[in-house]
Amino acid sequence: MKFSQKYKLGAAVATGVVLAAVATTAIAQTPRSAQSDRTDRTAAASEQDQLAALHRAAKAEGGKVTVYMGGDAPGQWDSLAKAFTQQFPDMKLNLVTDLSKYHDARIDNQLATGKLVADAAILQTTQDFDRWKKHGDLLKYRPVGWDKVFTNAKDKDGYYTGVFYGAFSYLVNTKQLPAKAGDFKGTDLLKPEFKNKLILTYPNDDDAVLFGYQQIVDEYGWDYLAELAAQNPKLIRGVPGSAAGVASGDYLASIAVGGDARPNGTQVFSDTERFNSWAQRGAIFKEAPHQAGAKLFMSWLNSQTVQKNAIATWTWSVRKDVAPPAGLKSLASYRNTDPKAFARFMSDRDAVERFRSQVELYFGQVKGADPGDPDNTLGRTPGAF
Repeated sequence: MKFSQKYKLGAAVATGVVLAAVATTAIAQTPRSAQSDRTDRTAAASEQDQLAALHRAAKAEGGKVTVYMGGDAPGQWDSLAKAFTQQFPDMKLNLVTDLSKYHDARIDNQLATGKLVADAAILQTTQDFDRWKKHGDLLKYRPVGWDKVFTNAKDKDGYYTGVFYGAFSYLVNTKQLPAKAGDFKGTDLLKPEFKNKLILTYPNDDDAVLFGYQQIVDEYGWDYLAELAAQNPKLIRGVPGSAAGVASGDYLASIAVGGDARPNGTQVFSDTERFNSWAQRGAIFKEAPHQAGAKLFMSWLNSQTVQKNAIATWTWSVRKDVAPPAGLKSLASYRNTDPKAFARFMSDRDAVERFRSQVELYFGQVKGADPGDPDNTLGRTPGAF
């Protein structure tokens, strides 16, 4: 299956490729003293020394690593893989992208059959990391810069660490934004001008999107979903398609997805309504075939240099010593989001499934190919060397 240019644009917008150019200049948004600059340079140099040592160990191990990464489109994280191999050209990285809910099944099957291929996983399914930790499947490893990672973005015992903060909220075509973007509310989408002009990612297909709808139902009740469905929205699988549809102007808005958070971009963070923010967790498996390679990758990803250059970030960095992208306040200053709330939602699987089943009554069963693996070619053990 070939993807249109519009879909590819959406993938970039939704995953921080577009934001990379913004966040690379974000440091300039926060004035610092000369002493602070020197401290940062010293810290970065120290981290590079640690990475060099990890690189030597990974080379001695064979110079290979396989990472399963959650995403909505093939090639979504190619820029990440390219940046890693540019810094470590003698390393062979298999970075496999698919929906997190399929990657976790692969990993569980590989663990059950004793044929583990994934050395590390970076997924949206937060509950899996707690379960894998409990079952003794994860390696206790604190990557480079772990002490600089926000407490809400890491396991206190060091079994998993966040690599970026995701954020799902409203997307609105910039020409339709109110005078103050923060004034936007979900009830605005029920106005006549949005009839037939909404593009929505199936909430019953993606748990991060689903949690956004949970917050909306908590705010407005179930009748809101009935009125929203009456607006005749276009329903699709995957976040990138919604982001692309709004960015192009073909549609005016979407709900509970990620997009372009730059000034004058499409992503809107309401001043009053809650939005979903969470730390995307990453971990190494205890039985990883390339444990040293996985340590190098995870430490590189969490290093200050990579986080500053927005190679790893979607919206906010998980590190305290990296400024937010231009146009965004620090995540902690948004009083209407809780980075821990999504993990709590995900941990109660019975409640998630009950809510999903009810939401499906309003939007119907999910239709369409897996956006992460549209040709169904990845199989059970993708990324094996």
